[in-house]
Amino acid sequence: MDQAAEQAHHRHAEQDHAEDARHAHVHGVADPAYLSTIDGLRALKYSLAVLGIAAGLQLAVVWLSGSVALLADTIHNAADACTAIPLGIAFVLMRRKPTARFTYGYGRVEDLAGVAIVLIILLSALGAGYEAVRRLINPQPIAALGAVAIAGIIGFVANETAAVIRLRAGRAIHSAALVADGYHARADGIASLAVTAGAIAVKLGFPIADPIIGLAIAIAILGIVWESGSAVFTRLLDGVEPNLVAEMRHAAEHVAGISEVRGTRARWIGHRLHGEADIAVDAALSVGQGLEIAERFRLEVMRHVPALAVLRVGIEDNRRERRDRD
Repeated sequence: MDQAAEQAHHRHAEQDHAEDARHAHVHGVADPAYLSTIDGLRALKYSLAVLGIAAGLQLAVVWLSGSVALLADTIHNAADACTAIPLGIAFVLMRRKPTARFTYGYGRVEDLAGVAIVLIILLSALGAGYEAVRRLINPQPIAALGAVAIAGIIGFVANETAAVIRLRAGRAIHSAALVADGYHARADGIASLAVTAGAIAVKLGFPIADPIIGLAIAIAILGIVWESGSAVFTRLLDGVEPNLVAEMRHAAEHVAGISEVRGTRARWIGHRLHGEADIAVDAALSVGQGLEIAERFRLEVMRHVPALAVLRVGIEDNRRERRDRD
């Protein structure tokens, strides 16, 4: 009996330990939204450091050479670094909990930051175009062409590094603003290569090549403005990719007991996708059975659409359908 009691005691102790471990694990799980803002802030911090160092080096060469093209590129890189400021503010605000006034939290701040970034890209493109036209009208000599060419390469490497950091993080956390910022950095990297190409062309005796290349790059940056602006403003208007809603509806085909999906809605709040769906079930089912079907449907939708952070499912019965037909 003592041995049996001792075994029972050990068994209960092991169960208690497992229960404690399970509670510790649950309490230690971080909020995915919090982790995503941390990832965003980390991407902004690293890319800002890279671009800041590159802009400082380029500025030194500007003073040495008097290159207007390199000055414009330095301004672009500085502007690209500055886009981290509105995004950083947005990511910090998004870590705040919802309030009685802002019941969905502060995710929309990220979309507003995306608008600011698009405007910064637009101003950079207009500045590049203006500088290119001005240099076409009033050409200026450039000194230390070798240093200018190297500075352009440094700018390209820095911008491409920042672009890769921001694009990877933006796609991972579904942040349209961070993705737009990444494309902005990539466009500025191309502009930096144009500075190098212009320096080589000037060295070969074609001084007009530099402003022509600058004008072409300004037009290319305008294309980035259109692409990034479309993505950001689609988010602001609660637009989503149509295939997301189609996948939500398709998920119902894998759940027995659902006669119809009457409403599917989705929208991005920052980089978190929120969804809603209304399903019709047999009116003869109990409340518990209806809730079980709704939960199976929710899990199936989350499997079909991994980007969904939240899904709310409403339950209706087929009597409404019959009333509508009558």
